Amino acid sequence: MKYMLLFWVDESGEMTPDEDAAQMVAVKLWVEDMAERGITLSGGALRSAREAKIARVRDGELLITDGPFAETREQIGGYVVIDSANLDAALRVAASHPLVHTAQVEVRPFWDAPWDH
Repeated sequence: MKYMLLFWVDESGEMTPDEDAAQMVAVKLWVEDMAERGITLSGGALRSAREAKIARVRDGELLITDGPFAETREQIGGYVVIDSANLDAALRVAASHPLVHTAQVEVRPFWDAPWDH
């Protein structure tokens, strides 16, 4: 079953350059390990929510809203899609990610959609 790991990060958090570099190395090693084991399907880091936009159409008019959007300190900073036997296994994968120590990791199952078959 496919699960998405959403990394909720505090964009106002301060890290020293050394801490940031060490975390990036740890993430790179985790990504490589999960890819070699066939667990990860895709993933990526996202730029700041301040650079994002929301587009919607209401009454035929395009409305654009600048980010950030949630009234919270945490924003989605990245994602990974994994293939896992069940939710417990997906949670173990999430718990092994280096960002679990500085971010919240939301683990969400995909719908079994008819276009996936």
